[in-house]
Amino acid sequence: MNPKGTKREPALTALLVAEDRDLAQAVSQAVAGAREFEILSDLKTFPSEQTLEIRLRQIQPDVVLVDFSANLAAAEEVTKLVAALHPKARVIGLHRESDPEVLIRILRSGACEFLCEPFDAEAQKEAAQRIRRLREPDSKDPQDLGRLVVWASTKPGSGSTTLATQCAFALKRLTGQRVLLIDLDLFSGSIAFSLKLSPGNNILDALALSDQLDVATWSSLIANAYGIDVLAAPDHAAGDDVEFSRVREVVEYARTRYDWIVVDLPTVFHRLSLFALSESDHAFLVTTAELPSLHLARRAVAMLTQLGYDKERFQMIVNRLNRRAEITMADMQRIFACPISTTLPNDYQALHKVVTSAEALPPESELGRAIGAIAGKLGGVMQAEKNGNPRVLETKAVLSEG
Repeated sequence: MNPKGTKREPALTALLVAEDRDLAQAVSQAVAGAREFEILSDLKTFPSEQTLEIRLRQIQPDVVLVDFSANLAAAEEVTKLVAALHPKARVIGLHRESDPEVLIRILRSGACEFLCEPFDAEAQKEAAQRIRRLREPDSKDPQDLGRLVVWASTKPGSGSTTLATQCAFALKRLTGQRVLLIDLDLFSGSIAFSLKLSPGNNILDALALSDQLDVATWSSLIANAYGIDVLAAPDHAAGDDVEFSRVREVVEYARTRYDWIVVDLPTVFHRLSLFALSESDHAFLVTTAELPSLHLARRAVAMLTQLGYDKERFQMIVNRLNRRAEITMADMQRIFACPISTTLPNDYQALHKVVTSAEALPPESELGRAIGAIAGKLGGVMQAEKNGNPRVLETKAVLSEG
């Protein structure tokens, strides 16, 4: 027990990267005993840049414990990648012995601390204290920041753009809060066209100015449609070789100005979509019941699982489901090896009106009610019934918990 009147510092969260499994076991046991660090994830091999990036986004560790005893060059590369991908995380180099030459290489590679066997508690405590002094206190309350909702399809033409747009409208209608819709499909983004907007600037301009954003600059970048702000995609196809750090800067600035940031993405197989999914608070993966879409949805789930995404990290939506479809919900769940969050009807008449008039779906339409249920679930709000009496959204039949 701690002496009366003292308060133990919370453990620093950690990602362990160790190819030497005996060393990994020794570190894990020592860390559990000292309780200065809490290992949230353990990578048994030196990861690729993409795998490391996703894992860092998922767990947001305070420190990364890197094994320098198995492969010094690979460990140095991982240390440099951590600094580039997640600058807030501090790297602690691990080794079996206190070798001065190795220590110098570890520190030159960017690590801020070094621990060697037997990884005693006092050494861990001193390292943790130094790292806590280096960390900058967060200046913003996370509760005050907007929530990021991303939509990606498994196959082009699955309707994720329409669903993202209508989800933004529904969030505005149901919550009355500030909503931003971002078209991050740099290849074939069509939100501005579908809403009949002609913005002078687009997401590429925002990315170019990501480190200079202020109120005046932001106002020049966005357009407005039916009460929501829109940051459009370029009107010409662009590559996905954007700097993810700039995407993050734009999103983080938007979080300070809006309650909801809804993002339409290219298909989930693009690197940009994987990055955005890892940054999101809520992620929806859209497919249809046609065989090619089902096949790609299965591949998408397998890919996300292999990259370390939990199946609870995203919600699968089957769009444009015909009531007469021969395939059942159970069949699709077996195909995906993943729960289906909700199915959406093929409401052709309502969608035709929306496309031709560039407006929000009528909330009383079949598809409007379904999307309203999704938005209500996100916002935890009430929705009026047809007779005008409000009721709390009962979404369990439409949208699964989680």
